[in-house]
Amino acid sequence: MSQSTATTQSPAGLPWMMFPFDGADVKGWLERAGMMPKVMEYARRARKGATEYDVVFETGSVKLRRYRSESPRRFATPLLCVFALVNRPYVLDLLAHKSVIRRFLDRGFDVYLVDWGEPTPADHDRTLHDYIEGHLHCIVEHVLESCGVDQVSLLGYCMGGTMSAMYTALHQDLVRNFILMAAPIDWTDRSALLALWTDSKYFDVDNLVDTLGNVPPEFLGSSFKLLRPVDNFINKWLGFYDRMVDERFLEEFFAMETWSNDDIPIAGEVYRDFVKYGLQQNLLIKGQFPLGQKRIDLRSITCPVLNLVADADHLVPCGQSLPVNQYISSKDYEVMRVKAGHIGLAVGTKAHKELWPRACDWLAARSEANNSAV
Repeated sequence: MSQSTATTQSPAGLPWMMFPFDGADVKGWLERAGMMPKVMEYARRARKGATEYDVVFETGSVKLRRYRSESPRRFATPLLCVFALVNRPYVLDLLAHKSVIRRFLDRGFDVYLVDWGEPTPADHDRTLHDYIEGHLHCIVEHVLESCGVDQVSLLGYCMGGTMSAMYTALHQDLVRNFILMAAPIDWTDRSALLALWTDSKYFDVDNLVDTLGNVPPEFLGSSFKLLRPVDNFINKWLGFYDRMVDERFLEEFFAMETWSNDDIPIAGEVYRDFVKYGLQQNLLIKGQFPLGQKRIDLRSITCPVLNLVADADHLVPCGQSLPVNQYISSKDYEVMRVKAGHIGLAVGTKAHKELWPRACDWLAARSEANNSAV
């Protein structure tokens, strides 16, 4: 069989002929073949998070993590991180050198993270109201009581940022500072492929939820990957072949692969709420987004707000996150941008070098000092 028609499959399911190997680079090929034990070792030992923590509170399937730190706590105001419901939250603590959690711990913050858990089929009727006014509100009250303070700082990533904005609008008295992180607020910008796919002209979210109940992780995971199919199914593996002799690269690659394939379902009614009232009807900026018997009015947000934006975000384009200042009442508002993608905002080298030190400075200047710190 000629080389042009060979279809021997690689471990990733891609033909070997797709890799840059023409038979002449025997030394390079042998070097990579010799790395396979290391490759398998890094694949096996990939961890789901880098920093030790304690589960300090539970409400239903939702757990609250409090991260351990050897650094003295310089600030009395605790930081509560709220991730999206559609993925696991440990991407905020992926590796020690690429951990948003560690950046804040090292600066002396008391850091908590909401782990939403995994909804069961019986949870299909849980709504955004259940998560925000139920679970999140219970968690905030627990943090306030255990820390002996009156306010928390919130950091919300992606959908978690949207949910945190809703919570802050309803409970501004409990939130001292609010950090948005690649969070969709205004869906007027329809430039993202996801906006086209979820357009009500083509996508019947009611039919999907009524049929499936919870939205399966396979549906969500494959949808996100298909937003950038060439990068996710071809370029990623070409890049892997080029760099697989670098052990630091292998550690980062398999940590990211573990997280990106660790998909979870989302409660059907939450998905219906978010798609119908957010992506399709854009009710949040109109003060009409329904949450139980209430309507969310973003003008109720008066605390300091930091908006972290990824310029190359293919999931939440800048046009969906930047306009937030038009809809809130805060007089202390700042935007920090970095050339990174949606996930690169959390794990990218450039973000950790240029953006997160500044974000920590911003929060430090607005947090209550811990006078008991040594």
